[in-house]
Amino acid sequence: MINLETPKKIRPLIDQAHQVAMNMLRPISRKYDQAEHEYPVELDMLAAMIDGLADSGASEGAGATGVRRDDKPVEAGNKNGANLASVLSIMEMCWGDVGLTLSMPRQGLGNSAIASVANDEQLKKFEGTWAAMAITEPSFGSDSAAITTTAVKDGDEYILNGEKIFVTAGDRADSVVVWATLDKSLGRAAIKSFVVQKGTEGMRVERLEHKLGIRASDTAVIIFDNCRVPAENILGNEEIDVKEGFAGAMATFDNTRPLVAAMAVGCARASLDLTRDVLKNAGIEIDYDKPAYSQSAAAATFLQLEADWEAAYLLTLQSAWMADNRQPNSMEASMAKAKAGRMGSDVTLRCIELAGTLGFSETDLLEKWGRDSKILDIFEGTQQIQQLIVARRILGLSSAELK
Repeated sequence: MINLETPKKIRPLIDQAHQVAMNMLRPISRKYDQAEHEYPVELDMLAAMIDGLADSGASEGAGATGVRRDDKPVEAGNKNGANLASVLSIMEMCWGDVGLTLSMPRQGLGNSAIASVANDEQLKKFEGTWAAMAITEPSFGSDSAAITTTAVKDGDEYILNGEKIFVTAGDRADSVVVWATLDKSLGRAAIKSFVVQKGTEGMRVERLEHKLGIRASDTAVIIFDNCRVPAENILGNEEIDVKEGFAGAMATFDNTRPLVAAMAVGCARASLDLTRDVLKNAGIEIDYDKPAYSQSAAAATFLQLEADWEAAYLLTLQSAWMADNRQPNSMEASMAKAKAGRMGSDVTLRCIELAGTLGFSETDLLEKWGRDSKILDIFEGTQQIQQLIVARRILGLSSAELK
């Protein structure tokens, strides 16, 4: 049974993440929002600290590399492991800054893909890499099954051809996890992921995007033109299992969607914390012992926003906890992503309204959090795609039966 209290063993990690967010990320948040595409060099020291914790064995869940599932038997009871630790620490980091969190070396979404799908030999081979993840293409957004980038076997290599867009950390990362199809005629089952290391001939960064939010994070367009990748860099195995379908590739999302939900929860929490102070300074009291209808409109709105935040927070914890306890969490991961993504946009924008001119100006970070939160409702599968996945799971229908 899930315990909603923060596990004692994870509290030191959460405290450390909060201190980093407050003392390292917040002070440089505006600087790198305004200096889009400039690499935040301050993160190198932070990455070195995380690497040191990893070497000492004290960093379970400290970032994207902590979401590895294994096949070890689960003891009866309640296991609070790396997935739960990861989402809780990510929440704290994104309370500081979402874009900077996404810019952390060796903590890319591609690292989660490697942790989720790679075999033990590949985990060793790619240990220490900073991996971006390339899925989206110009011809599609959230429908990952529509991938047209091809991977053709040629001896001991695969030849990749295609274009990927909106690749987070695509220019800065050491490698890119690229989703491609081995055989278009076999549909979803033929989609595999490849680790393409930086400098590989045939792979080039075409351009960097200018964005509404998360400006500290680089977002790249990457072209693959007869790019040769060693066959051993295909994550998992090369076999096409039509019975398994898309399940192997989609296992990545069961781990990364709770992380994105945690980002939205952290960013929204930052907005609520600051807005509470703004309201207090304006003489508006928020009384948790009185019904909302008997309080001011601002206080009642704030209470509703906090309730919405709490729901997203709990769904996120549930999806991560299920992963730790080796329970199927695909539906819950999509529920958490859908709820948190929508909540993040709603809460940050309503906080801007409640704060008045302070919310709209660059005096504080409220307007920035409103811009940053929007992407969290889009990438890793849009709001609409998440609702579709949840509906399929509840109704027991396939993707072909419910589109």
